[in-house]
Amino acid sequence: MRTAPSPGSQGARDLKSVKHGVDLMTAADTSKTRSDDPHPLRAAAAAVRLNAHAPYSNFKVGAAIRARSGTVYVGCNVENVAYPEGTCAEAGAIAAMVAAGETELVEAYVIADCPSPVPPCGGCRQKLKEFGTTEVPVTLATTDGVEQATSIGDLLPGAFDAGHMDRS
Repeated sequence: MRTAPSPGSQGARDLKSVKHGVDLMTAADTSKTRSDDPHPLRAAAAAVRLNAHAPYSNFKVGAAIRARSGTVYVGCNVENVAYPEGTCAEAGAIAAMVAAGETELVEAYVIADCPSPVPPCGGCRQKLKEFGTTEVPVTLATTDGVEQATSIGDLLPGAFDAGHMDRS
């Protein structure tokens, strides 16, 4: 899994398996975590959260998504002093997936240090829907271990999709 490295740490070595923000872990590698954790994406999302660039809000968010191939992609929020120019964790994970040539996600996990599970913003809900069906499971979590299971459909009922443009 990706980890936030400190100089000379084991995590620094682990980052060698990461290229262009894409966690190159294969489905076979992630299956090792399934017996230890009911949410195999949890460790990836929690680890990448530590890499978030959040100097203005100090609100770090991590996201991990599993693509149809089984590959796990991660993203963290990246703030900018011009707030609208920041990037959400979910958007970063999706961008990494698309950059790797994949376009379908089958599971998502989002984590932040907050009192209750953090929901994706409206834009990220639409981005999740762009690449996943309404049935795709999404787990929202806190760093304290509180989790809420939901789905893309529950997060974005009545989603705008390509079917709305059939007459275009």
